[in-house]
Amino acid sequence: MRSHTLFLSVFYGMLTLAQPVINGPMPGHSDLLEATIWMQCRRPCTARLEYWALDGPDSVLRTEELTSDPRRAHAMEFRMDQVRPGTTYGYRVLVDGAVVDAADDLRFRTQPLWKWRTDPPAFTLAVGSCAYINEPAYDRPGRSYGDGYTVFNAIADRRPDLMLWLGDNVYLREPDWGSWTGYLHRYTHARSEPALQRLLRTTHHYAIWDDHDFGPNDADGSFVGAGMAREAFDVFWANPGLGVPGAMQGITTAFSHADADFFLMDDRTYRVPPDVVTDSATLLGRGQLDWLIRALKYSDATFKFVAVGTQVLSTAADFENHATFAAERRELLDRIDREGITGVVFLTGDRHFTELSRLDLPDGRWVLDLTASPLTSGTYGPKSPNTLQVEGTLMRERGFCTLTVEGPKGARALTVRAFDALGTERWARTFAQPAPRR
Repeated sequence: MRSHTLFLSVFYGMLTLAQPVINGPMPGHSDLLEATIWMQCRRPCTARLEYWALDGPDSVLRTEELTSDPRRAHAMEFRMDQVRPGTTYGYRVLVDGAVVDAADDLRFRTQPLWKWRTDPPAFTLAVGSCAYINEPAYDRPGRSYGDGYTVFNAIADRRPDLMLWLGDNVYLREPDWGSWTGYLHRYTHARSEPALQRLLRTTHHYAIWDDHDFGPNDADGSFVGAGMAREAFDVFWANPGLGVPGAMQGITTAFSHADADFFLMDDRTYRVPPDVVTDSATLLGRGQLDWLIRALKYSDATFKFVAVGTQVLSTAADFENHATFAAERRELLDRIDREGITGVVFLTGDRHFTELSRLDLPDGRWVLDLTASPLTSGTYGPKSPNTLQVEGTLMRERGFCTLTVEGPKGARALTVRAFDALGTERWARTFAQPAPRR
């Protein structure tokens, strides 16, 4: 009898480990001397990571062991602080003392120390927005809104160095945005999607938000749940930080990768909608806009990627485009021009179609806006013409985009590509490194 009980105990223990016990792991922000990896247990757990440089696998390093917290949906972030620049590391996950079979070759990378030493490294960034994962119990009646989950593996197949999620990364439903339980449920449901796991594990991830990660449709800075939304965002994304000087309330942050700087903007916390007649309409807000201009001016990056939840350059004043906030949009673009800032590329989502916009400034400089949408949600066509659209770049189907920066110092090039949900390339455009202002 005792041996039978022991057999059942071992059997059910093996069965438990054979089932998915975690979501992820997902590498987040990585710098030269530190990297962060996010992971979520599907039940209460203690966990740690063991990691090693692939060029020195005999030396195994360990993170602190963490105990999951149900108030954070058992999500946790591990900090790798015994790393060196420009190194690829393998790692494994231990949950309750047992190694978890993640079914993927788990790796993360630290950024190389290239300045004053070599040409900047080439890299590829993947971008997309509007990821709807169906949940019939809470979806609206009728045809399922989410589809084309093949897109996640299609992105992973491109092996990008990092991915930037451009908002509407989860779709809060009516039961979700009124409580902390609701936020945790929605994020957990999305992160539990099997089709997403390989992508989570195979590159470094960053994110901004838009209305459906924030609260109700078209929610603005008056939304009473803004604090919960910010806290939930922080639980599920391993961004480098939250808040910048002059705009500490939201999710704004920035980081560098190779010779590019990334500015992750918040288009919800400081938003005052255009139909409020006793206040000035604003999408970014005074403090955030001033910070962005100062940060762009200070940056010496070849390309300056500015992520915003909704379109900036498009001239179509539809829905929530920046064109519906005409005065602020005009000020933003005018200040970029007057400050002589080069290499600005807005990365935007929201619109449920993909297009590239280009604004040519009087002295030969350009500003780009790549809209990449949707990943898995429904698709729509443009309502009004966008006079700045680059011919041949409109795509009215699910998919994603990549941006590759490569070439020697002083002669870098940016190539933008659009793909459908199966990973078939639909168009590509290349832009030479911008010359300094004449």
